Amino acid sequence: MDKTLYSREYGAILRVLQDAREEAGLTQEQLALRLGESQSFVSKVERGERRLDILELRQVSQALMLPFLKLVKRIEISLAAIKK
Repeated sequence: MDKTLYSREYGAILRVLQDAREEAGLTQEQLALRLGESQSFVSKVERGERRLDILELRQVSQALMLPFLKLVKRIEISLAAIKK
């Protein structure tokens, strides 16, 4: 199992998160406010400098007003595309 922050798979997850934020029409700063975090926190997450645990990922989905299972499904689709 690859543990690096910068694996292809993790990069795909980061793209899904950034795309979801942009689709929600939010800037990093606006998402950060919803999360009670700083803009730099969101930036570090999107650049892969800061990993999210499952609870944090759920909080992000809630802040994006995107059902958690829908976000996970997007991630699964993105990861499956890499494997092909």
